[in-house]
Amino acid sequence: MSEQAAPRRPRMGGLGRGLSSLLGEPDGEAATTRGSTPPSGVRQLPVTALSPLPGQPRRFFDESALDELAESISHRGVIQPIVVRPHGKGYQIVAGERRWRAAQRARLHEVPVVVRDFTDAETMEIALVENIQRRDLTAIEEAEGYRRLIDEFGHTQEALANLVAKSRSHVTNLLRLLELPKLIQDMVGDQRLSMGHARALIHVPGAESIAEKVVAKGLSVRDAERMARQARDPEPRRARTPRDPAMAGGGEDGATDADLRALERQLGDVLGLKIHINHGEKGGSITIGYSTLGQLDMVCQRLSGERI
Repeated sequence: MSEQAAPRRPRMGGLGRGLSSLLGEPDGEAATTRGSTPPSGVRQLPVTALSPLPGQPRRFFDESALDELAESISHRGVIQPIVVRPHGKGYQIVAGERRWRAAQRARLHEVPVVVRDFTDAETMEIALVENIQRRDLTAIEEAEGYRRLIDEFGHTQEALANLVAKSRSHVTNLLRLLELPKLIQDMVGDQRLSMGHARALIHVPGAESIAEKVVAKGLSVRDAERMARQARDPEPRRARTPRDPAMAGGGEDGATDADLRALERQLGDVLGLKIHINHGEKGGSITIGYSTLGQLDMVCQRLSGERI
């Protein structure tokens, strides 16, 4: 998927912290193409002078997407500069490792960079925020990024939620994924299991076996939740007699309360915000709760399809 993308709509003034705020630079410093004069603060450096950030949140790079980006870069150059910091005799990549890798494949000798003097904590923050905003991280990679910021740099869950413009419950739920067995974490990491599947299996007896069945049979999150309940409480329970049609089948379209709650959880996992679905015979509504303007900005950009 190319990062040399379409023109951006004007941002909503004052909303969200964003990478520009973290990087300490205006949005106008962000682009350079072959044959153009680099904006102030952007310089050209040899590809070989840059090195990746050890332990950066993102570990998986899609090969076909890298090839696609390399093809675009070979024709148009690297449009968005790579953010680096001085490191030893060269420079360490803070944000933009994917562009750097693609530039190497495109056989570029130099790339545009912005040099900033960041601390280790700031470097980790920016690497995490950039990948989250581009939706490039798996749930496990995102959770490990949060865990590192907490363990190594003393961040609180509340501070992390503000940093990435998501709810505290989203951060908490992701961190809980790290309590899963390694096998299930790997399944989430390579996207065989969704975050919703994984959450259903936390602290469940025989979770690995259930996860393998879910993957093998392509089962839904609701199926995983049902199997998890059975594993926790194997004694069969007497089914309750529904009092109304909505409990029995959910009306004309078959939407049950359990279906709606599962859908709320899945949408909440995607956005990192509280979702409420109100459904009736003639339709319904979806309510998205937010607590900061940064979260509102993120929702607006997701709905408009704009790359953050």
